[in-house]
Amino acid sequence: MSRILTVAAAQLGPIQKAEPRSVAVERMVRLLERAHKRGVELVVFPELALTTFFPRHYHDDIAEADCWFETTMPSNETAPLFAAAKRYGIGFHLGYGEIAHEADDTGLVRQRRFNTSILVSPQGDILLKYRKVHLPGHAEYDPRRNVQHLEKRYFEVGNLGFPVIRAPMGGLDGINMGMMICNDRRWPEAWRVLGPQSVELVMLGYNTPSINQEAGGFEAHHLRVFHSHLSIQAGAYQNATFAVATAKAGTEDGCELFGHSIIVNPQGEIVAQATTWDDELITADCNLAQCELGRKTIFAFEQHRRPEAYRRITDQVGAVNPPVWSARAGE
Repeated sequence: MSRILTVAAAQLGPIQKAEPRSVAVERMVRLLERAHKRGVELVVFPELALTTFFPRHYHDDIAEADCWFETTMPSNETAPLFAAAKRYGIGFHLGYGEIAHEADDTGLVRQRRFNTSILVSPQGDILLKYRKVHLPGHAEYDPRRNVQHLEKRYFEVGNLGFPVIRAPMGGLDGINMGMMICNDRRWPEAWRVLGPQSVELVMLGYNTPSINQEAGGFEAHHLRVFHSHLSIQAGAYQNATFAVATAKAGTEDGCELFGHSIIVNPQGEIVAQATTWDDELITADCNLAQCELGRKTIFAFEQHRRPEAYRRITDQVGAVNPPVWSARAGE
């Protein structure tokens, strides 16, 4: 029996450092209008969709970066986006920098900063919140780099895990939905935590540069897109889920972001792909019944998973060398 949800990846072109949130929100509202005309029921916006990708800019005093974060959601600046979604009856996913005043692991209540995404219902209710777990980059200014990548400076590691929520969306009474952000997509562990929760739709936003600025070696430009798509396609296939991966694209503050937003089905196929570096809406009719094939055959977890053999994945962080073979040891 078909269970069809019409989704859209709402790619954004660049947002420059000097542009206020109102500019980004106005552009997203226009994309919602376009989505409504196409019959879309759920729109996925990128990571840090309200501002430039500010971790490329260094602030000696971290508090100076607070201007890039949101303290409430919805806020006065984002209210038009919530209102438009409610007017059109469309749910949406939004990525942003979040300031929260809450207890840390020691129990101390303090100001905390996260790279966050939320899933919002067509009625304007926040159904699910996720905070980015796999933070790339570095924490201090790096003079070797032409462009900084200071996510480890401005964000704490997400503390909400990888949750999945079952909630109504579009014309369907219940869909199992989860989220991840940018670098999370490269880690199979993130997908696999969502898979055993019977996730049917994974939403993720990213801001990924066309050039790897790390000084550790060379990565060809075309491989940047290939590696991104490879991670998403493999994650969707191995966990029998649809995935909507939405980028920010184009030249932002002099840094090129590669875009290439995609929608992927549970077979790992790309069913829609952005072809510009501008604001662009790509759509797909996702029949969630297609998730059942993988979940009941190759990836029937309850039949085939062997967690007792996977302990190294959760017990160990860095890679270690294996034992060295010797003739005596083999006797």
